[in-house]
Amino acid sequence: MTIDDCITVLETQESMLQFESFNRTRAWELGTVFALAAAEKKLSVTICIRLFSGLTLFQYACEGTNLNNESWINRKYNTVRDLETSTLLHALLLKKKGKTLEDKGLDPAQYVACGGGFPIRLKDSGTIGAVLVSGLPHAEDHGLLVECIAAYLKTDNVPALPPGECPL
Repeated sequence: MTIDDCITVLETQESMLQFESFNRTRAWELGTVFALAAAEKKLSVTICIRLFSGLTLFQYACEGTNLNNESWINRKYNTVRDLETSTLLHALLLKKKGKTLEDKGLDPAQYVACGGGFPIRLKDSGTIGAVLVSGLPHAEDHGLLVECIAAYLKTDNVPALPPGECPL
């Protein structure tokens, strides 16, 4: 896949995976989908659902994770909050333009250009928060986000990036 093909897939994912509404109950339900998927697959990941107000509605750290995963979660959150797009899409857009986080005025200690952050976007309203995963290679973090959000929303036929096809 070319970088443009990957960008198209990611933009389609974001378009398809939008919520009608979102509240604390939905955050718990969605977070539970992630926690159960991680347990079933025996993944060592940290999962976080956080509103743009900064309020964390759900967080779970699987066995094998540590404080470093939470640091990655925070950097991914900052990126989604400020750019209102998935962290992987932002990383590919930077790569396509030959730019870095620093070129955009973003401190790499506070922001990140990799997979693992996905916007909570309300249909016809805008982006209100982020779902975040840390612990896997970046494209796999993103894949887990898409898989679990699609399952929760009962959205079929969401395109996925083939393993190893993300040009980062």
